[in-house]
Amino acid sequence: MRSLDEARAVCENHLPGLLSKLSESPLADLEKPGNRGLELFRAAGGPGLVIPQAYEGKGATPLEAMQVTRAVGAAAPSLSVASTMHHFSVATIFTLAESLRSSGVEWALLEGIATQNLLVSSGFAEGNPGQGILSPAVGGVRTEGGIVVNGSKRPCSMSRSMDLLSASVSVPGADGEAETVLMLIPANTPGVSVHPFWQSDVLAGAESDEVRLTDVFVDDRLLVPTETGERGEVDELQTVGFMWFEMLITSCYLGMASALVERALADKRVSAGTAADLGIRIETAAQLLEGIAHQLTGRAGDNQALAKAMVARYGAQEAIVDAARGAVEALGGMAYIGSSDVSYLAAACHCVTFHPPSRSATSNALAASFRGDVLRFE
Repeated sequence: MRSLDEARAVCENHLPGLLSKLSESPLADLEKPGNRGLELFRAAGGPGLVIPQAYEGKGATPLEAMQVTRAVGAAAPSLSVASTMHHFSVATIFTLAESLRSSGVEWALLEGIATQNLLVSSGFAEGNPGQGILSPAVGGVRTEGGIVVNGSKRPCSMSRSMDLLSASVSVPGADGEAETVLMLIPANTPGVSVHPFWQSDVLAGAESDEVRLTDVFVDDRLLVPTETGERGEVDELQTVGFMWFEMLITSCYLGMASALVERALADKRVSAGTAADLGIRIETAAQLLEGIAHQLTGRAGDNQALAKAMVARYGAQEAIVDAARGAVEALGGMAYIGSSDVSYLAAACHCVTFHPPSRSATSNALAASFRGDVLRFE
């Protein structure tokens, strides 16, 4: 499939050798806990993908990052999901480094991540403004020089391979009202522990287990406050992070569905009409996600940009599920029975609907946005 081949070429340019190394292992092996995916991702320089070249990174644009994620998703679904959490966290750090709130530490962190190939996990409720950064799952209390944090994040991808953990924390403010801060801490910080959580075989290779924080001290220098507007809109730092997440996580499933559609297009029994329908659905999803990438490239980070990104995510989500279902039907029952890859990819594609924020959770906010209000999550 031409567009998937183009994505693979971009991946090879930025992460040379990764796809060929992944192809040496059966899909079933790459999807098991303890697989080689993250090891190969490190070896190819994956942690530095979206970090600017000035800070020793690969300097991939948002569009290129989306294409790389699509290519990886077609080859190793669990790796695409796990690495998305890293890229999302790093992109948020990069946005912070460019903001007026930057302390200068952020640039050093980016360079360290790129040069040392460090993996950064996400302790946010990825991309869900209502239940994520604005309502953290972990809480902290202020102490001299920082805060002490308690709580847990589950699931937390890359939980067993992460070098650093990024997360949002609720902390009582001076006026008694809770305020939200972002933190970034080493995974080996005392009080950080990992516990089994993920029970499904689907995407088990993403290491999405529980990370607990028990009396974890976080230095003030690794904390950044977040803000909301008077009408409930999120600030630019959070908005850009949400947009990166929605684009990348959906691109993972675009890759999985693309792998199924590619199989169908190669099957001579599939009619031209069916092939065209499958191509239209998969390219619809791709173009919607490319729209988010262009917004990020143009540094759009306001409330209207967030609303457009959410619409693109849900539209792409529907197209991905439709394309996967159509490809499986076109391939037929024997292909489904005869290849565990087909049934696995079909099951994995449907997980796109599980990532926050869900359609039902945002219906009121989107309806209000379409009527002219800001996109406000309760």
